[in-house]
Amino acid sequence: MARLFGTDGVRGVANTELTCELAYRLGQAAVTFLGKAIVVGKDTRLSGDMLEAALVAGIASAGGTALAAGIIPTPGVALLVRELNAAGGAVISASHNPPEYNGIKLFDAEGFKLPDAVEDEIEAFIKDGGLEGAVERARAAGDADAAMPSGPELGVAVEVEEACEIYIEHAVRSIREQGIDFSGMTIALDTGHGASSLTSPAALKRLGAEVIVINDDFNGTDINVECGSTHLGPLRELMEETGADVGIAHDGDADRVMLMTPEGDEIDGDIVEAVCALDMKQRGVLAGNTVVSTVMCNLGFVHAMRDAGIDVVQTKVGDRYVLEEMRAHGFAIGGEQSGHMILLEHNSTGDGLMTAVQFLAAVKRSGKSVSEAVKVMTRFPQTLINVRVADKHTASEQPAVKEAVAAAEAALGENGRVLLRPSGTEPVVRVMVEALSAEDAETHARAIADVVEREG
Repeated sequence: MARLFGTDGVRGVANTELTCELAYRLGQAAVTFLGKAIVVGKDTRLSGDMLEAALVAGIASAGGTALAAGIIPTPGVALLVRELNAAGGAVISASHNPPEYNGIKLFDAEGFKLPDAVEDEIEAFIKDGGLEGAVERARAAGDADAAMPSGPELGVAVEVEEACEIYIEHAVRSIREQGIDFSGMTIALDTGHGASSLTSPAALKRLGAEVIVINDDFNGTDINVECGSTHLGPLRELMEETGADVGIAHDGDADRVMLMTPEGDEIDGDIVEAVCALDMKQRGVLAGNTVVSTVMCNLGFVHAMRDAGIDVVQTKVGDRYVLEEMRAHGFAIGGEQSGHMILLEHNSTGDGLMTAVQFLAAVKRSGKSVSEAVKVMTRFPQTLINVRVADKHTASEQPAVKEAVAAAEAALGENGRVLLRPSGTEPVVRVMVEALSAEDAETHARAIADVVEREG
């Protein structure tokens, strides 16, 4: 079978790829590999109820307790695992994907995503028939007492009252402890018909802001559809209508956030990380004087950090690699251009609400407007071309391709960057070039892409 776990849990079209049987087995696996008490949360997708029922049934069949948090952002589940001293957590969400998709991601007892080795064990467990398969193999091996839990050994589901309130108050408290509030600030907010509809408006209002929110209703089929952090058009229109001081947009499970200036300019993850990192350095809380990002971060971010005397560590693309680097070396902040940022002082995974409030606190402390504060870095124009090739793993190693890359790098010097990498899901090599001008980025990217296409 193809690998069950992707870069962010198990994901697929609900009821065809991500089936109830698979959700049931994942519930059993959560108890078997993590422990008895599992926090369960979901986003607003129509398939959430169906998959939740199957997941909870799996947890109960293995003798576990499902702590049902209902609709709540993914980072809320990570927080609740620690707050409730649970053995782990399970989130039913496909994040920024379309409504027909869903996913299940697991957290350990500290609220961290599972390492590859544990995911591999869970995959083997599911492939071998879950708990029922394990019991059958034990019997075949001579263990006559091997049996599925029954009677008083069966598990239960317990509703977690005030689950969203615990998460909201956690974000609010993190700002109040800094002696800051957002009074006098008008915030335009797009919750993308997702889980943050129940949390972000309340948290921002509690911190004193005037909040004008859109897409905070949901019917299960509208999550992420032409709205939220992946479609900023509605937020830009709301900014124009209201004259808000800042715009905030979440994806469906609110583990990421994108922001916007009053002029309608996008504030991506690189800029948010730059503003927060500089503020942390000034407050003396930037661990290791280092920020973590990926190889896809904008060169302007690297230059801004270098100019501020901050070290930058770049990892492979994916928040799990950012987190691994942070945990390995004790770094406090890491993120991706997509708006997925991890602030380990506050949570163990990407947290859109926490990222937004910490960014706004940094802006408030600076005494500048949002538009002025984001000028700490200048984004280099970036061109990305996807080139279809026969072998994505060897295409970039061809001598002619290396020669084309070297020529572009020589021409760009310190004022540009070239990156070639194979797609994780398609037979494609991604050619990315950054330069001082959009024209230079396009010219060099096209020249390299032509060679990759010819040689690949």
